[in-house]
Amino acid sequence: MHLERRVLITGGAGFLGSHLAERLLADGCQVLCVDNFYTGTRRNIEHLIGEKHFELMRHDVCQPLFVEVDEIYNLACPASPIHYQRNPVQTTKTSVLGAINMLGLAKRTRAKIFQASTSEVYGDPSVHPQTEDYWGNVNPIGPRSCYDEGKRCAETLFFDYQRQHAMEIKVARFFNTYGPRTHPNDGRVVSSFIVQALTNRPITIFGEGQQTRSFCYVDDLVDGVVRLMNTAPDVSGPMNLGNPGEFTIAELATQVIALTNSRSEIVNRPLPQDDPKQRCPDISQAKAVLGWAPRVALTEGLKKTIVYFEEMISAGLVQRVTEPV
Repeated sequence: MHLERRVLITGGAGFLGSHLAERLLADGCQVLCVDNFYTGTRRNIEHLIGEKHFELMRHDVCQPLFVEVDEIYNLACPASPIHYQRNPVQTTKTSVLGAINMLGLAKRTRAKIFQASTSEVYGDPSVHPQTEDYWGNVNPIGPRSCYDEGKRCAETLFFDYQRQHAMEIKVARFFNTYGPRTHPNDGRVVSSFIVQALTNRPITIFGEGQQTRSFCYVDDLVDGVVRLMNTAPDVSGPMNLGNPGEFTIAELATQVIALTNSRSEIVNRPLPQDDPKQRCPDISQAKAVLGWAPRVALTEGLKKTIVYFEEMISAGLVQRVTEPV
């Protein structure tokens, strides 16, 4: 009899985790979703509750977890500056202790383990676009350091566990990702601009809006994650996953206003400390090794995300709008 893979997703009730859970269930896996609901919400996964192969557990990865699994996707960590700066010590603990606890679980169960890292390990890059062999330009003592350095330390732990214990690891560095189920008040630029535009409030841009970002639609990112997890054991990463299409923040704001037929005006604010001027992935490795590249154009992905937030606003689930970070 064929036995399904039992897969653990930490941060499984979050934006990315909930989409990954859907994908893995569709692929025939048993999914154990673990979340402490610091930024994740039950709403993201309530449509999966009751599914035969889906299980939900409230748990903080800063504490050890004793379950039996075949694969682990470690996604647990606040991912927007507003959320990770709210409790920076806890953010660092989540990245570092969470990695230690999940690697310990993987070692005991001999599970393959994936680490969701971030383009923030590159800091404010002096290399453009960013390749995986670039070591980064990160401020270790700034207000964003809890996230940036926490993720860098998590990568260190993963590769040390691989070298010391011959474990199978996969590490991906996510660039800006957007789509349905992003939190309306987490300050991420796409969700903030869309909610501001739909409510005809001023759209907040920091500086002149000439800083660049690359925006990857969530379905594309999840596909890259699953492909990396299913590669040969000797493919560990770190591997960039993101959309190399580069847009200025001002261009994004203009496009969102047009797609929502908004009356919003653009207002400018001072740039925050350590805000990266450029962010764009080199995905040559993902193309060559995974045969992966994003397929959803920004306009198409924005339209799908706009529909989601229209429904959220209609249901009264968006109370206020946080300025983008």
